[in-house]
Amino acid sequence: MSSLRNIRRAAILAACGPFVVSAWSQQTAMSAADRALAREVFQELIETNTSNSVGSTTVAAEAMRKRLLDAGFAPEDVVVIGPDRHGNLVARYRGAADSTKKPMLIIAHLDVVEARREDWTTDPFQFVEKDGYFYGRGTQDMKDSDAAAVVSLIRLKREGFVPDRDIILALTAGEEGGEDNGVDWLLKNHREMIDAEFAINPDSGGPTTHDARPMELGVEATEKLYADFHLTATNPGGHSSKPTRDNALYHVADALGKIERYTFPFELNSVTRAYFTEMAKVAKGQQATDMRAIVASPPSVAAEARLSADPHYNSTMRTTCVATMMTAGHAPNALPQFAQANVNCRILPGHTPAEVRTKLTSVIADPKVDVKLVVEVASDSGENDKSISPPPLNQEVFTALHCVAGTMFPGVPIIPDMETGASDSKFTMAAGIPSYGFSGMGIDDNDVRAHGKDERIHVEAFYTGVQFDYLYLKKLTGSN
Repeated sequence: MSSLRNIRRAAILAACGPFVVSAWSQQTAMSAADRALAREVFQELIETNTSNSVGSTTVAAEAMRKRLLDAGFAPEDVVVIGPDRHGNLVARYRGAADSTKKPMLIIAHLDVVEARREDWTTDPFQFVEKDGYFYGRGTQDMKDSDAAAVVSLIRLKREGFVPDRDIILALTAGEEGGEDNGVDWLLKNHREMIDAEFAINPDSGGPTTHDARPMELGVEATEKLYADFHLTATNPGGHSSKPTRDNALYHVADALGKIERYTFPFELNSVTRAYFTEMAKVAKGQQATDMRAIVASPPSVAAEARLSADPHYNSTMRTTCVATMMTAGHAPNALPQFAQANVNCRILPGHTPAEVRTKLTSVIADPKVDVKLVVEVASDSGENDKSISPPPLNQEVFTALHCVAGTMFPGVPIIPDMETGASDSKFTMAAGIPSYGFSGMGIDDNDVRAHGKDERIHVEAFYTGVQFDYLYLKKLTGSN
């Protein structure tokens, strides 16, 4: 991904023009009314349960549709569409009538990971502000960016802004699981509604902060492949008074222990090599030395081992597999006739689920345990799938990014990154729509709570992200 680093600084400054001065005054002058609007929209989204089990993205989509209609959008340009509870909002902000540019697309999912009240300090579906943070399920992943996108369109519409191309916003269902992934569904059933020259996906990338101070801004340039595997063992069972090692539960438990102790090989690709090269410039001490050492030829084994102690760096350097769920037995006084565990893998680009299944089978080395890929609509189906190659550089996308980031986060490096999870960009990329992952929502490096307990975002980080989104859209599609 060296092309990210090859945008000439002089060309960027020339392209930014007067934006640098005017944008700084706009950034520091976000009105109290705009802050109140952003908070109100954010709260409405957080307090709408959009989890797959009992929630509804349709309800959230309809609420955002009403806000856009109230802001002056035509009804035909703001549509809620999709299966039952898994509806998607597709909104089109019309550009100049004489524009010859294809639309740009923003994809952002409305659904959230399940959250139980008893696991949280606060109610996960209640918007709580305390100690300088907003709490609630989706505050990091990713209703913060949903709110920012909606508020940005409302503000631009209020100003009478006319973009140089149509801006399409798709707030979608099913990214976190379930049977109705919204981006996939829209591409298969209504491609014309979201067809675009490129897509921005704020579900990945963005500023990493330390004590609320931006350290770097990541741009997702590629991502790992998501795959679930079921480890299954069966047995005739019997009375629990006659225990035996030939126990379905023991077989699966032993298999999980072997997977826990196994480490996939170290491997860098063009994106992760560029990532560590750039990170070495902002890291300090031994960590910076180790980053330089792993991109050397040959890479340092000792440096790789030290960096692997950090979960993020470890997952950037290798495929990872971890046990996430287990089911076993049918009665407390009977030997289990069935045991099954789910192992979730995030596979490096260039490798397939078939390769990983073969490796897991080899590591387990137990014929009583069957290893099978779980194929779901919302995950990457097929044992021979591979991650999509990094998209080509789009000069407009990155010039605007450098302009706005350089204004709001002066001196902070923009670093290519590999998404160690997975996002809906896999669908847009597979459909031929180059997709880039970043936002302005800063998360502290020691406070990543997405999918976890007491998810939260710093209050000012949220408002900064909202302003970043607004300025970025204005710069990308305007002439300021």
